[in-house]
Amino acid sequence: MALDRQSEKAGKPVVRGGPGAGVFARLALVLLILAAIITLGYQYRGYLPDDILLAILGLFAILGVFFGLAALTGLVQLFPGARQNHFAGPFLDQYPEAVVITDHRDRMVYANAAYGRMTGNEGGSVPPSLESLLSEEPESSEVLYRLTQSVRAGKDGQEEFRLTRALSGRDGDKARWYRLSTRFFPVTDSRAHTRNYNIWQICDITEERQEQERYFKELQKAIDYLDHAPVGFLTCDSDGKIRYLNATLASWIGIDLAGFVAGTVALADIVDGEGMTLLETLGVEAGQRVTETLDVSLRLPSGRHLPVTLLYDVTADRDGRPAESRTVIVKREDSKGSGGAGATQGHFFDDTPMAIATLDRDGRLLTTNTRFLAMFADLLKREDIGRGARIASLIDENDQIRVSEALGAAADGQGEIAPFEVRHATDDGRHFRFFVHAASGSGPDTVALVYAIEISEQKSLEAQMARTQKLNAVATLAGGIAHDFNNVLTAILLSADHLLLQSRASDPEFADLVEIKRNANRASGLVRQLLAFSRQQTMRAEVVDLNDVIGDNRMMIERLTGGSDIRLTTDFARELWPVKADPGQFGQVVTNLCVNARDAMPGGGTLTISTRNIAAGEVAALGLREVPERDFVLVEVADTGTGIAPEVLDKIFEPFFTTKDVGKGTGLGLAMVYGIVTQSGGFLHAISEVGTGTRFLILLPRHARAASEAVAAPKDHRGQPIAAAFSEGNESDNEAPREEDMDLTGQSAVVLLVEDEDAVRRSGKRMLEMRGFTVHEADTGVHALKILERLEGAVDIVVSDVVMPEMDGPTLLREARGQYPDLKFIFVSGYADDAFAKNLPDDAKFGFLPKPYNLKQLVAAVWDMLREG
Repeated sequence: MALDRQSEKAGKPVVRGGPGAGVFARLALVLLILAAIITLGYQYRGYLPDDILLAILGLFAILGVFFGLAALTGLVQLFPGARQNHFAGPFLDQYPEAVVITDHRDRMVYANAAYGRMTGNEGGSVPPSLESLLSEEPESSEVLYRLTQSVRAGKDGQEEFRLTRALSGRDGDKARWYRLSTRFFPVTDSRAHTRNYNIWQICDITEERQEQERYFKELQKAIDYLDHAPVGFLTCDSDGKIRYLNATLASWIGIDLAGFVAGTVALADIVDGEGMTLLETLGVEAGQRVTETLDVSLRLPSGRHLPVTLLYDVTADRDGRPAESRTVIVKREDSKGSGGAGATQGHFFDDTPMAIATLDRDGRLLTTNTRFLAMFADLLKREDIGRGARIASLIDENDQIRVSEALGAAADGQGEIAPFEVRHATDDGRHFRFFVHAASGSGPDTVALVYAIEISEQKSLEAQMARTQKLNAVATLAGGIAHDFNNVLTAILLSADHLLLQSRASDPEFADLVEIKRNANRASGLVRQLLAFSRQQTMRAEVVDLNDVIGDNRMMIERLTGGSDIRLTTDFARELWPVKADPGQFGQVVTNLCVNARDAMPGGGTLTISTRNIAAGEVAALGLREVPERDFVLVEVADTGTGIAPEVLDKIFEPFFTTKDVGKGTGLGLAMVYGIVTQSGGFLHAISEVGTGTRFLILLPRHARAASEAVAAPKDHRGQPIAAAFSEGNESDNEAPREEDMDLTGQSAVVLLVEDEDAVRRSGKRMLEMRGFTVHEADTGVHALKILERLEGAVDIVVSDVVMPEMDGPTLLREARGQYPDLKFIFVSGYADDAFAKNLPDDAKFGFLPKPYNLKQLVAAVWDMLREG
C-alpha cells in the first residue's frame, strides 16, 4: 500500500486544467434556474389552483427521484469526463517523458509529473512554461520558434538542441541534449465544439547522444585503421564502379581522396587490360560468392605499372552477374624478402608483356603467366592449369600439327625451332605467333616453353594492305587500258562516221556500220566505268546534303527496283552534316547499289537506305581499321537478300568480277562505285551474311564550311569550270548536235591537230578536211610549236591531246600563248590527269572534248570554239 501511495504521488500532474470550471458553471446555472422557478411559483401561487400546483410539484419530485436513482445505478453521470479519463489521464500522468499541453493561445493547460521533475518543480509548485524555460539560450529559443510556427500551421515537428546546463538547474554547468517534439491535437466536446490544443513532448537524450558519439568514435577509429592499413582496399558496385577506397590505395595510384566522388572511377581504369580480363572471366554461379587471388598490375598516372596481388571477393546475383566486390591489394615487392630470388623470378614471369606457358610432352599446360591467361580467357581458366588442360584446345585443329611437331623438336633438345602462326580455336579472326623453345632444367615434366604474341591486328592490316595494293594495281592497269581504249574507240567512231557519210541507208553495209558505231558507243560506256574505278575521272565536287541527293534519285531507284515484292524504305538523319562530292556521280553510286540489292532479292524483301552522322569518337565502334577517327557522314544501303559468301566478299570490288549469268552484268558496277567513293575521299565497306542480307556502308568525310567555299578553277572557253566541261563530255555520245552544227561544209579555218596516236590523228584530219577546214598535224607538242613558228602563228585553233610524250597539252598551251596570246585551244583526253588541272593558269580558257568522240562532236566543238572569238 505504501508503494501504491508513492506511485500515485509520483504520478500526480503538476498542472491540470480542463473541463472542471465548466462543470461548476453549468451546475450554478442549474441552481439559478431552480431558484428562479421556485421564486416564480411562490409569487404566482395565488393564480394557480392547488391541484395544478401540487401536480407540478409532484412532477418535479418524480424527475428528481428518477435522476437520483439513475445516478446511483450509473445510468447517468454527473461528470461524464471522469470515465473518459479513466485510462488516458493516468497514462499521461505517469508517462516517463515530459508532456505539456497548451491551448490555441499557447497557455499551458496540462503538464505531467515528468515535466515537473525535469524542471525541478515536482513538489506541487507550478512549473515554468516552455517559452520561459527555453528562451534563455539562442539554440533552444530558435527551435521552439520553428516548432511553434509549424504546429500553428497544423504540422507535426521534432528537433534536437543542446543546452549548456540542465533544465532543472541541478547538474551545475553540465551540458545536456534534449529532443522537443510537438503535435497538433483538436478536441471536440459533447456540444460539437472543437478546440485546438498542442501536445509538447520533451525528453533528455544526453545519454543517447553520448552513446552515438562513442559509436562514431569507434567507427572513425576503425575507418582510420582501414585507411592507413599497410594494404590497399576497395569496394565496387555491380557496374565495376569504385564506391570506396582507402587512403593507402589512393596514395599508390595517385587519387586525391578529398576530391574523390564515389562511382566516378571504375576498376577497369586502374587495373591493366590483362588483369581486368581475368577478373571479368571469373566463373561465379548465381547467388554464390567467390574469392580469388590474382597477380595483376595497376596503372599509375605517371604511365608506370605497379605489380600487385589482388584478393578479389565477388558475389553473383540471381542472374549470375557480378553484384558487388571487395578487394584487398598487396604490393608484390613487399613480399620479396620472404620469397628471395624465386619470388623475383615469379614476378618477372607474370609481368612480362609476352604470354608464356610451360608444357609437358603431351602438350598439357603446366604453368602460365597472367598474359597467357588473359589472351585465352574465353577458353582457359586459372584452375585448369596443371589439371590436364592442353594447348591444342586453344588453337584451330588445322594448326595443331604444328604445335605437336614443335613439342617433339623441343623434347629432342633442338635449339632452333622456327616460329609459326596459329589461329584461335573458335575465332578465325584471331591469329597468334608461337615461339617454342626446349626447357632445360625447368622441372622434371616440363619439355617446352611457349611464347605467344597476338598478331590479329597485324594480319588484318596485312590483308587490308594486300587488298588495297591489289585494287590500286588493277586500277592503274584499268586506267592505262581505258586511255588506250579511248584512242582505239575514237579511231573506230571517226572511221565509222566517215563510212556512214559515204553510204546510203539502202546500202547492204549500212546496217553493219550502224552496229559498229553502236557497239563502239557501248564500249565507251565501259571505259568510263573503268576510269571511275581507277579514280582518274574528273568529278564535279560540290558541298551537298546527301539526303537531298538520294531524294532526287528516289524516283529512278523506285523505277529500277520497282515491284510489289520489294519494299523501299528510307531513314534519313536530321541535320545531316554536309559533304563535298559530285551529286551526279554519288546518285549513280546509290542507284547501282540499289540495283544490286534488287538482284539479290529474287523472292522479294526490304531495301533500306539510311543516313546518319558518325562523330570521330564513334568511328572505332564500326570496327573498320582503315578508317581514320574523324567526322563522317554514313550512307547505308541494306537489303534482306541472299547475302554474299565470305570468299566472294573480298572480290566484289574488283573489275570484271561478277557472279551474274553471262550477259547480265559486266562486273564493273561495284568497281565503279568503289572508285567514285574513294576518289571522293571516302570509304566503302560491305558486311554480309549468307541467307540474311548485305549492308554497304559508305563513309564520306564531313565538310567543314570555310569562309569562302569557291576556289578559282581553270575555265573553258564558255567560262565554265573545267569539271563542268569534263562532266558534260561524259554524256551520251549518241546525243544529236545542235541544228547549226549539222552542216559546216564550206567553213574556212586553219586547225593545228596535235595527237600522238597516228590512227586518231589521221582520222581527225580527214574528218575536219571533209568539213572544209585546213588542217596541219603534229604528233608531239614540240612538233606543234615548230609548225606554229613556221606558219608564223597563222593558225585559228589548236586541237591537242592532253597526255603526250616530250610535251603535254597544258605545257603546249602555256608556250604557244606566250607568243600568240589570242590562240584558241581545245583539249582532247581519254581521262583527266591530275597535271591537267595543276599545270594550267587560273584564267586559262579552252574547249574540251572527251574521248571517244565522233565526227559531229569534233566538228561542233571546233566550230563552237571559233564562234566564241
